[in-house]
Amino acid sequence: MTTADRFRTAVDQRDLAALDDLFTEDIRLYSPVKFTPFEGKPMVLGLFGVLLRTFEDFRYVGDYTGTAQTSTDGTPAPSAVLLFRARAGGKEIHGIDLLHFADDGRIKEFTVMVRPQSAVHALGEAVLAGLVEDGLVKAEG
Repeated sequence: MTTADRFRTAVDQRDLAALDDLFTEDIRLYSPVKFTPFEGKPMVLGLFGVLLRTFEDFRYVGDYTGTAQTSTDGTPAPSAVLLFRARAGGKEIHGIDLLHFADDGRIKEFTVMVRPQSAVHALGEAVLAGLVEDGLVKAEG
């Protein structure tokens, strides 16, 4: 079973412990609602805890594998693209998860892209509220 398969299973089962085993310590997650990445395993796992509570009817609907340049250093790395559908804040979301793998097979970089813009906005508000609630970020204002 590939890391991408194990990741899909962990998300489907909402299993944060399994996700913990799949991430490098210095993982970076690029979000569609934040310019700078979420960095480090504790923050990314915290974010996933919020995401798993926020998404409704989340399901993966396809996948592709190959290589792609990472954002970190621009070198090609083994990669997988997982296509998904979900709802958040009453909005239907279409998206992809782009996973880049380290030499040991764990996920070192993760990029999420979603559409449409109204869904990005609804998702951003819901995730921010969850991050504040969990004490991972301070409330704005």
